[in-house]
Amino acid sequence: MLITKGVSILNLIKWTAHHMVWLLALMGAVALLYYFEIISIKIPWLPVSVIGTAVAFYAGFKNSQAYDRMWEARKIWGGIVNDSRSWGMMVDGFVTNFFTDNKVADSEIAAIKKRLIYRHIAWLYAHRSQLLVSTPWEHASQGGSTGKLARYYQQNFGVGLVDDEVTRTELKHFLPEAEHDRLIAHVNTATQIINEQSRDLRELRKKGLIEDFRHMELANLLKSFYTLQGKNERIKKFPFPRQYANMSRYFVGIFILFLPFTMVPELMGLADWGIWLSIPISALIGWVYVMMEIVGDYSENPFQGMANDIPMLSLCRVIEIDLREMLGETDLPPSVKAKDGVLM
Repeated sequence: MLITKGVSILNLIKWTAHHMVWLLALMGAVALLYYFEIISIKIPWLPVSVIGTAVAFYAGFKNSQAYDRMWEARKIWGGIVNDSRSWGMMVDGFVTNFFTDNKVADSEIAAIKKRLIYRHIAWLYAHRSQLLVSTPWEHASQGGSTGKLARYYQQNFGVGLVDDEVTRTELKHFLPEAEHDRLIAHVNTATQIINEQSRDLRELRKKGLIEDFRHMELANLLKSFYTLQGKNERIKKFPFPRQYANMSRYFVGIFILFLPFTMVPELMGLADWGIWLSIPISALIGWVYVMMEIVGDYSENPFQGMANDIPMLSLCRVIEIDLREMLGETDLPPSVKAKDGVLM
């Protein structure tokens, strides 16, 4: 997630310079064709402007829907934050000796609470890791320059900016070794972690460490985690409809292709230098439309490890700190800080 007030000119150049290069090359090539009188065709501005207006509406619709996907993902993670805090509160308050005739030691009660809360933290990081796995339609999965550029963005303006060891090596810190090895062997580890929580609650109910009402409340929270996980997976695994995602790109390409055949002849009539002025002006207009397309294209997938992603690692760390403080721990991990204006 970009957290700076604005996008710096330097970063804008880093992200979009390659588009300006090919636009200038295209407009310059067409201008040379006119300069050497190889072609003389002049397309009236009116039909090109109509195409440009239609493309702007279409790209605007795409951007609006792409933003809706991103904002929905952020609301889902907001629900995960809230329900996770509720889970910590209920575990801390509900697991007691109040309802059992066979009292257990306070140290065992504390160990049970730690196990339930640590397992939930493991679910958070496992769920995040699964959401970052590239799908076939995401940019990093593409071949050629698109894939290379996406991986460059990930490394320099995304997940590459943070030390992400917690999702690769420290999951064992939150799960017992045998349980860890068993759970990570499943296709959907996050789903099985929640199921393991349910089994644990059932055993606590048998021992009388929680009674029916509290068991039901905790189970409802687990159901809520499944719902939130499923909503994230729906966004991750269902692509933005291709008829909107791809056709917008084609329409922008058609507009840019026609643009120099109306701009160059139009500006040639101003003066001898008008033909050269048409090159940067046409390229700038084309760049605006390309950026409209790209903004929507990179916003439609909010879990692909780039700068415009939902800051899942930061949210997971916030929840981890809150829950571990509920356990009375003081040796806490640091909050995730933004780097180069990007919070992951």
